Amino acid sequence: MKRLLPLLLLAATPALAQGPGAKPNLAAAPAPAAGQAAAPAPPSGPMTLMLRGLDKITGRPSEITAPIGKPVKFFTLTITARYCYSTPPSEPPETTAFVQIEDHRPDQPARKVFSGWMYASSPGLNGMQHPLYDVWVISCHGGASVPTTIAATDTAKVAAPDSSDTEKPVALPAGAGQ
Repeated sequence: MKRLLPLLLLAATPALAQGPGAKPNLAAAPAPAAGQAAAPAPPSGPMTLMLRGLDKITGRPSEITAPIGKPVKFFTLTITARYCYSTPPSEPPETTAFVQIEDHRPDQPARKVFSGWMYASSPGLNGMQHPLYDVWVISCHGGASVPTTIAATDTAKVAAPDSSDTEKPVALPAGAGQ
């Protein structure tokens, strides 16, 4: 133990020399070694939703790439992805997407067959009901997959619906706190 104490003090000396308010020098961080991978770059470009479609007649699956906000054709279906979110790698894998699907058969007017949330981890939870095709979510690619958060600029005062600002606290009778 006596031999470890000087080593610990030597290792902590650079951190102690910076002072309590100093920021560490990140520019002096060593580059990754040849066998190590560098940190992944943040995704860029437009966000796209990866789907898989199944033609129930032939049994053939197809990969579908749907850019957010742009309609994509899959046989007689028109798929429009409205929102896509994938969890970061440090969390359990999950992809959530809001998808709208319309069926455009040549002998019928267009009709909406699905509008809602799809989850990659449970495709049967909220799936599209169609006699000819199945469509389910696989993953999100590109863009920033972090949902935007809008913060309030001021705190709101919340009061009970039947209260007024002139109410006073009610005094409890003696012995009520036992």
